Order: sequence, then C-alpha cells, then structure tokens
Amino acid sequence: MNSDFSIIGAGVAGLAAAQFLLLQGATVTIVERAAAGRESSWAGGGILAPLCPWDYADEVTRLTSLGAVMYSPWAASLHAETGVDPEYEVSGMQILPPYDRSLARLWCDEHQFRLEEGSDSLLLPDVAQVRNPRLVQALRKHVEMLGGRIVEHCGVQGISVEGDRVKSLSTSCGEFSADRYIVCAGAWSKQVLGQHALQLDIKPIRGQMLLFKFDSPPLRHIVLQDGMYLIPRRDGHLLVGSTLEDVGFDKSTTPEARNSLWQRAQSLLPALRDMPPLQHWSGLRPASPRNIPTIGRHPQLQNLYINSGHFRYGVTMAPASAAILLNELNCVVQPFDVSPYAAGWGVAEGEGK
Repeated sequence: MNSDFSIIGAGVAGLAAAQFLLLQGATVTIVERAAAGRESSWAGGGILAPLCPWDYADEVTRLTSLGAVMYSPWAASLHAETGVDPEYEVSGMQILPPYDRSLARLWCDEHQFRLEEGSDSLLLPDVAQVRNPRLVQALRKHVEMLGGRIVEHCGVQGISVEGDRVKSLSTSCGEFSADRYIVCAGAWSKQVLGQHALQLDIKPIRGQMLLFKFDSPPLRHIVLQDGMYLIPRRDGHLLVGSTLEDVGFDKSTTPEARNSLWQRAQSLLPALRDMPPLQHWSGLRPASPRNIPTIGRHPQLQNLYINSGHFRYGVTMAPASAAILLNELNCVVQPFDVSPYAAGWGVAEGEGK
C-alpha cells in the first residue's frame, strides 16, 4: 500500500510527526524495528526543559522553549481525544550546587525565563514534566484513531534509490513505498540510512534509571544536582537518573550504576536509604554533537527527510521538531532560523550529486 509518507521509527519523534501529518490530511505508515514507543521515548524522565538551560547552545534552547510553549495544549488535546492522560504538570525544577549563579541569572534575564534564587539553590518554577510512557501511549492511540498505520517488529534493511529520490524501503516484513520518507529512528538512524547517512553523527548513549514508590509525592519539585535528577510523579512514584554511557547498542543494566544512583539519591532524599528500587532500566539516547538534532530534507535525496538526534531532549523537543519539519514539508515560514538543524548531514544541499 502506497502512503503519502513512510516514517521509520515509532518513538515520540515519529509518532508526533505522524500525528501532525495525519491532522493535515496525509496518509502515513510508520515502520518500527521493535515495539512502538518502547526505546528512549519510554525510558527517559520527561523533564520538559534542559537540565541547566544556560549550559546549552541556543539551537537547543530555541527548540526546547518552543516545545515548552506547545506542550500544555498538546497534552490536553491528546488527553481529550484519547482518554489517556500524559500527566503534563508544571512542577518546577530546583537546582542544587554546583552551578554558576551569575550565568544562570544572565541567561534567564535574557530569555525571560523565571528564576527564583535561594541562598543555597535555584528554582525554575515554570519547568514542567510529562509522564513519557503515557505520552507515547496517547500519541500511538491518536495516530491510529486518525488512520495512521503502525507496523511493529519491522526492521528496515535497505533504502532503494532511483536518481535523486527514494523509491521504497526494504524491510523484514516486505517493501514499503511512499511519496516521501522521514527517518525518526533515534539512535539507529545512521544505521538505517546506511550509505545515505553522509556525515550524520548520531550514536547511542546509554542512560540508566531507577524507580521508587512513595504513598504520596516525596518532593514538591524536580530536584537536580550535578547531572542527577529526582522526578516526583503525582501518584508517588519517584524517578532517579541518569547515567551517560558510551557503550554502543548495549542496553543492559549494571549493579554499579544502580548503586551509584541510589547512593547519590539518598544524599538528597534520606528516606530512600531503606527503600530498594522497584525497577531499574536503561535506554539508548540518540546522541548528537552539542545536543543539536538534525531536522529537514536530505541534501541529495529530494523526498527523504530526518527528525532525529535529539539526545537527551527528544520528548521535550517533540512537538516543536514536528512543527518545524511540517513547515519545511509545506514550505511555510519558520518561527526562527532552522538552518542549524540541517547542518547535521555534514554537507551542503545538493553537494555530491
């Protein structure tokens, strides 16, 4: 069956792109190598902001800021349409030392980002969170309600090209053809593209997480210290994360990471000392240089696009990235300069033809 679009990857990036396309009347097929939404989109914490935004490039914070503006109505709409609550909540993020107070103050002033300063901490009161397993569940349901087709356990084995256009995808469950193709395969994007990846620099970085359960939320805010965060959910669950490990496509968990995260978390929340983790898991983030994703058309193949490489902020950037991608597909003026997101291919448009 020919579709307007074939999307490779049913994580939050692929599902959001599919939803946006379906809402404008396109036909969409998503092929997913495993189960929809069960890779890094499921594994992460769902903080809807960079951990310390002043530490990131403007290309990152522009996308996360746009995503933050879009999230509340997007989550509310998903809840209303599907009955699945993504649990969007403005919980604020408390940052404990070490941090650069003057840099934080300067960045927040320049970006109109609310900052409340305490004697021994900083608070970003407008930072929100979403429960990402519920977000991807709602997205999947809405995509299917809108007529999108999701084919799981269907790995892409090759991309067939004629001239400057993709003709079809060869997969473990047959051939798929479409007018246009979008790669949203996360950490696997470079492998999926094969010889067409050009100089794309996306690789897996493992992150391990722990889950605890309290009768009620043990913290008022997300708490961040030196790269480690504690995220309180409204039902009393508490997430602790996360490691940054360059170990290829190894998704195993390690006792060393479990013990390190647990011990560090206890120093912030002593109640965890006698509370073993309920769960311990890992995910593979699609790492890219400076956390900047690649979004837009392939420099050489006219009907091939990408929306990948969001590193730690795929969930945060999801609605903004989908909107920017659709603007390019529809030749609509962008909200800001999006040329940095085309730079991930490493070559100029048309180079190498």
